[in-house]
Amino acid sequence: MPELPEVETTRAGLAPHLTGRRVAGVTLRRPDLRWPIPAAVAAHLPGARIDAVRRRAKYLLLDTEAGSALLHLGMSGMLRVLPPDTPVGPHDHVDIALDSGRLLRFTDPRRFGCLLWQPIGEVHPLLRRLGPEPLEAAFDGDYLFARSRGRAAPVKTFLMDQAIVVGVGNIYAAESLFRAGIAPLRPAGRVSRERYRALAGAVKTVLAHAIARGGTTLRDFLNADGAPGYFEQELFVYGRGGQRCKACGTALREAAIGQRASVWCPRCQR
Repeated sequence: MPELPEVETTRAGLAPHLTGRRVAGVTLRRPDLRWPIPAAVAAHLPGARIDAVRRRAKYLLLDTEAGSALLHLGMSGMLRVLPPDTPVGPHDHVDIALDSGRLLRFTDPRRFGCLLWQPIGEVHPLLRRLGPEPLEAAFDGDYLFARSRGRAAPVKTFLMDQAIVVGVGNIYAAESLFRAGIAPLRPAGRVSRERYRALAGAVKTVLAHAIARGGTTLRDFLNADGAPGYFEQELFVYGRGGQRCKACGTALREAAIGQRASVWCPRCQR
């Protein structure tokens, strides 16, 4: 599933093509993706000007004066800006035509993505209980320390809780814990304030670097321009169970934590 850096890379790629453009029309080739596409999308988007392209967690929002189209890429979704005569494939479910003569196409083979609507002045229910953005000032070690008190769940599970902080999925949680030197199975409530400060800093560093490098190539994920991300080749632990640690040479361990494959170095991470 595309994680925060992939979604941010997509947002940055789309924004220059969409911001300030009016929607000339919307083509819905099916009534639903993961959930039914609300009638408000077809009612309010045509004729509206896209004032901004924002990201909240792993959601993209196309802001207009009437509200926002809310998109999620799901497991394999992709958004691309294309010429209007681009042939339609079997998984090209939504086209948003622009007054530039180009179109925004939402392709989603598995249909785990979504296209929803957030009325002006409201917050969609999917966004209401989300934690802070990891790259904002509100997310720091003191915040993590305060939220973790009394929690027995593994620190990796805690870090991936979207109510705690958004957008830190399996890959970036594993890489951040490695950088901070924290074992993923350690109970969240038994991590010190100092170590949480290191972890918050690691999350910011890893995510910022991944965004700069174009995200991580995951299965069908491509950037908005059709190019894959380039962060995967720099992973230290994720997907490397049984291999040698790049820092110390110790064999990396692997286990399921919260039903997700987790890899860590038993020497570098305590």
